[in-house]
Amino acid sequence: MDIILASTLLVAFAEIGDKTMLLAIILAARFRAPWPIIAGIFAATIVNHALAAWAGSAISGLLDGYWFRLAVALGFLAMAAWILVPDSVDDEEAEKPARHGVFLTTLVAFFMAEMGDKTQIATVALGARYHAVDLVAIGTTLGMMIANVPAVFLGDRITRLIPMRVMRIAAAIIFLILGALAIRELL
Repeated sequence: MDIILASTLLVAFAEIGDKTMLLAIILAARFRAPWPIIAGIFAATIVNHALAAWAGSAISGLLDGYWFRLAVALGFLAMAAWILVPDSVDDEEAEKPARHGVFLTTLVAFFMAEMGDKTQIATVALGARYHAVDLVAIGTTLGMMIANVPAVFLGDRITRLIPMRVMRIAAAIIFLILGALAIRELL
């Protein structure tokens, strides 16, 4: 249960202000069809994050040892710094027409937007740390849904309720703590 909770909280906070959250807001404003958007976000996230958690777990098994654990710890610390930089969505991404319906448009857009994104990299690191692909994927997907479902329903009103800067700082602190704990284990 700790793995699911840690993964959920980490990604929920990391997702605030992330480009995929901005994408959720754009899709909601454009299509005004929240349920297919939410279904597309869920489907894209569970597949993307399951693959990312598996990759992290598999890579850690190949590179098990002090240097890999140090790389994971440093990765968490780098994420703490990276999360403080706000994301934006390109105007070109936002203006692409929906040729295949709301669900498929959301599915493809979210899957592609997550490639190399902060939350995907965090999922790889969590998979490497915990070696529990299913629990990490469940937790990170839950975190994505916690952050993005309100974005779909509330759109830009969310940014007035919760300052993005505060959420980015909270997420950075969580990554910093994970990095510090991982380094402490090495000593």
